[in-house]
Amino acid sequence: MSVRQLSRPGADLLRGLRRPAPPRPERCAICGTGLPAGHRHLADTGERALACACTACALLFQQPGAGGGRYRAVPDRVLTDPVSGLDDAAWAALRIPVTTAFLLRGADSARPVLCYPSPAGATEAELEPAVWRTVFGRSRLAAALEPDVEALLLRRTRDRIQCLLVPVDLCYELVGRMRLRWQGFDGGAEAHAELDAFFAALEARARPLPKEAPA
Repeated sequence: MSVRQLSRPGADLLRGLRRPAPPRPERCAICGTGLPAGHRHLADTGERALACACTACALLFQQPGAGGGRYRAVPDRVLTDPVSGLDDAAWAALRIPVTTAFLLRGADSARPVLCYPSPAGATEAELEPAVWRTVFGRSRLAAALEPDVEALLLRRTRDRIQCLLVPVDLCYELVGRMRLRWQGFDGGAEAHAELDAFFAALEARARPLPKEAPA
């Protein structure tokens, strides 16, 4: 009997074993319902982490105090401020070592957290409250920021400094994209192209903060 005759069933089995397992469907962290792509998220304020959620559970946790306040629904708004922005002095005060970063504020924390993408994921550093007041004390976007569930996303390019108020899950999506694409010391051309596309999509989605919004 030839090797060819013996190997057919075994070869089929090996091919099946080599195929990557299909991804497990994501489920709501609260009720266990299967989730589609583009589903909502909850911020676990105790762990400073994100949890997937179905629409019904996300709506439930939009109510103040729901679940004892541990989980909060992440909003989906993206805002810009056409009235004011950041200048070079503000960027220097923040001491951001890269071109892109985001700032988070926790409802129970006195110190904002500065995060930026890196090959290892999100690198974090606490920001002195005095620096936050100096840079963002009169910022209307900072005043509108919802603690735990939104962030200020910053990017410096050759001609401007972008500042957007975004859902916090988008920031961690950006971190994942950069980690996947990162090459070499500065990220490489592929990561830069991904970054350009990400911000272009955000700007297309963004809405201006009303002029009457308080500072």
